[in-house]
Amino acid sequence: MKRQTPSVFAVLSLALAFLLAGCASTPDFPPAPVKADIVGAPDYLIGAGDGLDIQVWRNPEVSTSVTVRPDGKFNSPLVDDIVAANKTPTQLERDLEKHLAKFIQDPIVTVMVTGFIGPYSQQIRVIGQAAKPQALQYREKMSLMDVMIAVGGITDFAAGNDATIVRSYGGQQQQFSVRLEDLIRGGDISANVEMMPGDVLIIPESFF
Repeated sequence: MKRQTPSVFAVLSLALAFLLAGCASTPDFPPAPVKADIVGAPDYLIGAGDGLDIQVWRNPEVSTSVTVRPDGKFNSPLVDDIVAANKTPTQLERDLEKHLAKFIQDPIVTVMVTGFIGPYSQQIRVIGQAAKPQALQYREKMSLMDVMIAVGGITDFAAGNDATIVRSYGGQQQQFSVRLEDLIRGGDISANVEMMPGDVLIIPESFF
């Protein structure tokens, strides 16, 4: 069964509520599974802000490089306001070929993504006491260690072993505990876990 995409606002609201609650009221959560529940890598979906290199075979005058606008669309020669967001590059290629077929005989289009941002539903968000809190594009087999390297680790004020991951299964949010302190500063590789698209990593502040 295909995993449903979580509501971005629902996940972030739950994450923010937990973060504001502080460590003193931290409930017990089950440990995060070591292996993520993903069968194969998800196809890359284009997102707002992605750079696209569009090549039309034997038609350099309509080949171009564009950036997907915040509304998920872009303009290119002979094509106006085509939707790119939440499509795979192959799907976008077929859409462009249909549009260009009105002007060019049997167009062959190749789309290459040159700046990987992706849709919100596939981003991993890190909030709280990370050195550089940010949203990251999910990559195949991405682990908690990979995420921590990307955000520069945790701050001196972080309660690393009280960190949690908010994750969606079938539209329902679940929360899991992770041991960042043991992983980063203790070198305990057993604390490393695989991430999933849409995960929110919450790193609370230590109050003692």
